[in-house]
Formats: sequence, C-alpha cells, structure tokens
Amino acid sequence: MKNSFDWKKAVAEVFGTFVLVFVACGVAALTGGSLVPTALSFGLVIVAMAYVIGPISGCHINPAVSLAFALNKRISWIEFLWYVIAQFVGAIIGAAVLLFVLNSVVNSGEIISLGQNGFGEAPNVSVWGALVVEIILTFIFVLTILAVTSKKSAAGKKAGIIIGLTLTLVHLIGIGLTGTSVNPARSFGPALLIGGDALAQVWLFIVAPLVGAALAAVFGKLVINTEAD
Repeated sequence: MKNSFDWKKAVAEVFGTFVLVFVACGVAALTGGSLVPTALSFGLVIVAMAYVIGPISGCHINPAVSLAFALNKRISWIEFLWYVIAQFVGAIIGAAVLLFVLNSVVNSGEIISLGQNGFGEAPNVSVWGALVVEIILTFIFVLTILAVTSKKSAAGKKAGIIIGLTLTLVHLIGIGLTGTSVNPARSFGPALLIGGDALAQVWLFIVAPLVGAALAAVFGKLVINTEAD
C-alpha cells in the first residue's frame, strides 16, 4: 500500500463525482425526484464510470466507499484524504454546473431542487428515521462493493454492473424517505448550492453514510472475509 497519491486518481475522482452529481442529481431535479428515473440514473452513472475511471482510481466517487477501503487497508489514509478532497470538489463543481444550466432554461422562479437530500416534512421521516435509513442503505451498498471487488470474488468485469444495480436498488426504497444519499459528497454539493434546510441537514448525510461504511468494512472483513487473499 503506497503512501503517495497518483494525481490521475484525483482527476478521475473529480470527474466521476462531477458526472454523478450533474447527471443523476440533474435527473432528480428535472423529474421532481421521480422514483424509477432517479434510481436508474444513479445506478447507470455508476456503471458507466466504473468502466471509464475504474481502471484509474477504482471509481469510488464516494467518501463512504473510500473510508471502507481505508479501514480495510486497500488504500492508505493519505490516499483516502486525496480521494475525499477530489470527490467533494467534483460534487461542488457538478452542482454548480447543474445550477447554471437549470437557471439558463428556467426563466421564472427560484431553483429549489438540485436533487438534494432531506428529512422532516418533505419527505416525512424523522431525523432518527433518516439516520437509520442512511446507515442501513450505505451498509448494503458498501458491503456489496467490498464483496464484488474482493480478491476471492468471481464478479470480475461484471462488478461495475452489480454495483450500479445495487445503487439503483437502495435508491428505490430511499428516495421516498431521504432522497437517498449513501454518499457524503453527492449530498454536500447540492446542499451547498441550494442552502437553507438542505445545508442545515447535510450533516446527517455526511455522518450516516460514514457510519454505514465503517460497519460494512468491519462486517465484510470479519464475517464474509472480503479481505481474505
């Protein structure tokens, strides 16, 4: 495990997270968070990026995924830091470009959605409910990634498809509850640009996915032997 970091990985992670936010959050914004289109858009972006930037950076494009990889010593903590910085930068750029585009096509009214996450009145789930949902869904998603990318996995080149389908799956239940984060960077970019309640609540969509990812890392290593040679 190296303590240095290849700049190409950082660029790849910026690009991948940008695409995730611009395209998938864009679909959510344009469709009003419609269940199937939004769920599919997030899953399909992951599939596409897995084969585009996967060979370069592993296509984390999610600090929760990078945390699990660091905890299980697949990447160093220095690499983890650079991954996270790149992911947040990509998410902010993606949200900024999305906001610019939406402002250019909407001539009246304020942009109120960039596909941001939330809890409370809309959707009607409490802060504790949102925490539980995001921890569980991130656990499922990250555990799947750890399993299909493990040395003993038979997934091979199909891993990207499996991961994308899993992200689609967790979105199908999570969209109606929190909008589905499972990714702190994906949540932070839109929240920063929209502000208001989205920014006030974004802490949950940073903390809960990281907790879910940490639990997945431990469970994967101790129970299903994801780190076995």
